[in-house]
Parts: sequence; C-alpha cells; structure tokens
Amino acid sequence: MDPKENIILALDVEHFDDARRLVMEFRDYVGMFKVGKQLFTHCGPKIIDFINMKNSKVFLDLKYHDIPNTVSKAVIEAAKLGVDMLNIHASGGLTMMKESRLALANITKKLQIPRPKIIGVTVLTSIDDGELKAMGISITVKELTKNLALLAKDAGLDGVVAGGEDIEMIREICGKDFVIVTPGVRIGDKKDDQKRTITPKEAIEKGASYIVLGRTLLENHQPFILLEGIYKDILDALSHRQN
Repeated sequence: MDPKENIILALDVEHFDDARRLVMEFRDYVGMFKVGKQLFTHCGPKIIDFINMKNSKVFLDLKYHDIPNTVSKAVIEAAKLGVDMLNIHASGGLTMMKESRLALANITKKLQIPRPKIIGVTVLTSIDDGELKAMGISITVKELTKNLALLAKDAGLDGVVAGGEDIEMIREICGKDFVIVTPGVRIGDKKDDQKRTITPKEAIEKGASYIVLGRTLLENHQPFILLEGIYKDILDALSHRQN
C-alpha cells in the first residue's frame, strides 16, 4: 500500500486561496484533505469542488451533532457534495448515528453515487480526564471512548475518530476492518492545544487506518523531506502489523 494513502492533511486555514495552494502543493503527497469548520464556514462547498476537480479525496470534518433528523439531512447534503468521508459525534446517540447511516445509504443508492465513509467522533484529543470531570462526567477518557466506539459500531458506522492511546483498544473490540482516524499526530515534543498526542509510526503500529497531519507538517520548513521520513515510518509500522 502506498503510505501516502494513510495520510490526511488538515486544511486548517481561513481563506480559499490558502487552501487551494496547499491542495496544489500536497495533492501528490497525501491521500486525503480534511476540510474543517473554519475553512468550510469561510468559503463553503467551493473548496470541496476544487479538491474533487484535482482528483483528490475529501474528509469533511464538521462533526455533526444534533437531533437525528437534522444530522440525517446534513449527511445527505454532504454526500451530494461528493465527499469521501464525513464525521458525526458518537455522543449524539445510537438513534442519531443509525438514522444518519441509513439516510446516507439511501441517498447514495438513489443518486447512484459512491457512499462516503461515515465515522463517529469519540472523545476530542483536546479533552483529558480532568476536562471530563469538570464537565460532570465521572468515567475516564478511555472508558468513554470505548463506550462510544462500541455504540458507533452497533449503529453501523464505518469507524471512529480516536486519540492515539485508544487505537489498540478500539481495534481489539471493533475488528480489523473498522476505520480508525487518529488526529493529534505530532513530530517531536510540540503539543499545542492537543493534550493526547502520538507519532505517525506509533499510530500506524497500533492499528490506525489514517493519521491526520496539520501544523506539525505545515509549520515545518522542509515539509516534503519530513513526509519522506513519515512514509518510511508508515511502511515500517505496516510491516510490523503484518508480522
């Protein structure tokens, strides 16, 4: 497998022109581009159209979280945009996830278009046990992540977004085909607002399907040299997983 297919590049920029430049620079080096709330709120679907025109893949990272009817309608519109993967909050509940998955299957069958992967957000990597306690949640991040991952699987979702320390647990309880997207991937000691981070090699070795790179790559003065090292780490990690 081409190691670039395991890499999602986060387009965490404000303006369309900045995102367009990053797509042109990195489209041959990463497998997918993540469009999040800031960029989508600023420029809307035109960035998705642009990425599609360049024959690249889109992960629409809007983390839908609302009543089942509202989220179901949102994922239908996302499918119409031609995204390859989208996410919803697993904490929205079993009914919300089931109805969203069914709505996605129905609209893509009706329109005869590819069905995007739909994955659940477990616990944000900016949240630790202390944050949960402050929110009045008495269980640990790991316990909550386990519960939400199993709920997402029961709902028929393709996978989840989860922090690095939970990859092995999710892989064990949800199976080898369950998609695991891991953010909070860092090179070196810099963590910024991410409290739970992991290196690319560690993430893939533990069983992640995709790693999300953003600032750790884009703020590097030699990003393509950095990517070469990440490719090697991914290949090494995949070989260890197979052995």
